[in-house]
Amino acid sequence: MAYYLVKIAVTTLLIVLISEIAKRSTLIGAILASVPIVSVLAMVWLYIDTRDVERISTLATSVFWLVLPSLVLFIVLPVLLKQGLNFYLSLGAAITVTVGCYWLMVHVLHYFGIKL
Repeated sequence: MAYYLVKIAVTTLLIVLISEIAKRSTLIGAILASVPIVSVLAMVWLYIDTRDVERISTLATSVFWLVLPSLVLFIVLPVLLKQGLNFYLSLGAAITVTVGCYWLMVHVLHYFGIKL
């Protein structure tokens, strides 16, 4: 149980730290947020839990393919905000479009025989 609390605390601390840094410098916040911290932490936790490098390799490959549709959020959100749409509406719409892109990517990869 203590191990899970440590995992939660470390992960949470990093997210809060990045958001606090972004208040002072959006550039540094963006750099830190763009580093795949969540993916790296997931791989570290997975390795500590399983020592299964094949599973980590599969996770890393899957993350690679799914980063591509996730970029849509960072295109759609600022476009909607610049159009004057409310933040929460813009965020919801951007997430919805991104989910659709994930769905599309999974199906396209499956079509080409790439298993995630």
